[in-house]
Amino acid sequence: MTTAPTIIAEIGIIQYPDVQLAAVYGLTDLFRIAGEMSVACGGPEAPVIRVCHWRQAEHGTGIERSFDSHPGSPHKPGHLIAPPSLIKPGKMQPMQGFASWMAARHAEGTTLCSVCAGAFVLGETGLLEGRPATTHWAFAEALAERFPAIRVETDRMVIDDGDIITAGGILAWTDLGLTLVERLLGPSVMLATARFLLVDPPGRTQRPYGAFVPRLDHGDAAILKVQHWLQATGAKDHAVPALAKRAGLEERTFLRRFRKATGLRPTEYAQQIRIAKAREALELSKRPVAQIAWEVGYGDAAAFRKLFQRITGLSPGDYRNRFGVAA
Repeated sequence: MTTAPTIIAEIGIIQYPDVQLAAVYGLTDLFRIAGEMSVACGGPEAPVIRVCHWRQAEHGTGIERSFDSHPGSPHKPGHLIAPPSLIKPGKMQPMQGFASWMAARHAEGTTLCSVCAGAFVLGETGLLEGRPATTHWAFAEALAERFPAIRVETDRMVIDDGDIITAGGILAWTDLGLTLVERLLGPSVMLATARFLLVDPPGRTQRPYGAFVPRLDHGDAAILKVQHWLQATGAKDHAVPALAKRAGLEERTFLRRFRKATGLRPTEYAQQIRIAKAREALELSKRPVAQIAWEVGYGDAAAFRKLFQRITGLSPGDYRNRFGVAA
């Protein structure tokens, strides 16, 4: 006689329009593998996770189930996940139907989760107001603009705020999935699952993966002229008097308009350009760190190392070991 599995929790995955199916099915597989690891460690009665997919009803306005890993018993999802989107947030459809349904489940005790642009679905629930949340670093500004009450933080890959969990990058569904496996099945099963999948356990940051994307569509022609010059020259000279003269502005006016247009002070902007060039050199060459520091404008290699770690979260050596491709 076959022993029925012990279902410890049900996790629902939201299939909204243009959702990334790789994440939907990847999470489904991850939770299945975690269940197999649980049984391998604890025997046939060890707990497993039930996974269901939810989509907009084909007829009507409700939300219906489209997949169930363990059909039969009534549904009571303990967690609902909004996966990443295949399109940018600005082109995502309104998700009020899903948002209302998720908010209602949250009121019944369900923990809400998101990955990458899925945070915009959670944002429509109104439940992120005043709370920390993360998304893909490239979407952070858009999330903050659309939902200004959210405390957007992109340093961490996963923010576990108890009843709401958000994950950052488009492939951070592995981080979220393992976070939930650890919460539901314990650290031993989580580590066994991570080893089987050959992925890092949760705890990474987004900083090493981020790139400097300057604001160029602000409409201030004088500041844009300076930005183009800084980029073309590698920001070797970023003295405020010279930059203000290039912009044709008085220094105080230049500083105010530069900060308003770019979100950064000139020194911070120059640092971002220099560190971006240093990243490229570390990725594509084997030149010594001190030489790269000098090439991007830092005569003091120790100061460069300190700044590089502050911006990227890794030392230059660790960054090269992780991302270097030079033979």
